[in-house]
Amino acid sequence: MRIGINGTRVSGRGDLEAVAAHAREADEQGFASYWLAQFVSVDALSALTAIARDAPRIELGTAVVPIHGRHPLVLSMQALTVQAATGGRLQLGIGLSHRPIVEDQMGLSYERPAGYAAEYLTALDSLLTTGEAKLRGQLLRCEAQIVRMSETPPPVLLAALGPRMLDLAGSATAGTSLWLAGPRVVREHVAPLIRRAAERAGRPAPRILVGLPICVTDDAERARQDVSRAYGQTSQFTSYVDVLAREGVDGPEDVALVGDESEVAASLDRLEQAGATELIAMEFCRTEAEAVRTREFLRRLL
Repeated sequence: MRIGINGTRVSGRGDLEAVAAHAREADEQGFASYWLAQFVSVDALSALTAIARDAPRIELGTAVVPIHGRHPLVLSMQALTVQAATGGRLQLGIGLSHRPIVEDQMGLSYERPAGYAAEYLTALDSLLTTGEAKLRGQLLRCEAQIVRMSETPPPVLLAALGPRMLDLAGSATAGTSLWLAGPRVVREHVAPLIRRAAERAGRPAPRILVGLPICVTDDAERARQDVSRAYGQTSQFTSYVDVLAREGVDGPEDVALVGDESEVAASLDRLEQAGATELIAMEFCRTEAEAVRTREFLRRLL
């Protein structure tokens, strides 16, 4: 299982230099990838471009960029520009975001989200691969031509949990990017559906990225409490409620990778056996000693 680092907690401080230093460390230590979410403090694609020279070898990915509010014409040009600026290392993770954000904060429609995602991907893929799109859909219109900054389009990953979204991820993208999904969800739901869709479409085996908080510690109970306080607000978002319910747990703290080295290693083994292809580690440690211990544990896995 490949291992990447999620830098979103660092980017949340509003300090781009700190993000660059964090990415550089991950690059120098040999991690496979470095990921940023589109967060309230950072534009993920712009930030990845800015830190690319500090981290010259590692894959640079978005986990994820919400598609509402970003017409595929705009996102395609931005993604191809970042692809050129990073030497072809961009991994373009996109997703639907959440109804409260789209409707209440943006004032946009969240009507038929899976249908919107399907039309969006049709236009985006055409623009990324050919520079042209001719789409008059029921929910989206995109009739445009662009000059592509890169002849090699970035792989697209679609955040997905529902059956229709997983079918779309498998049939039309390189895979899926998950957050707070445990081994049961991956084994019984995500992996079978997305692999079946990819096989039907004649596509390669899909990537299944699993993003989880991680802390190697002797005080697992306290670490779980920290995760609960940090991510308890996920209960307002239906997709996270669903993923935790499918796992059969009460909250994010129950899927977090916490405990000593043997406990966390066993949890990672269960994820890999379930079908996860990549761990995107959100290091979540209270003390510097725990942070060092967690990073050294992850490095040994490389």
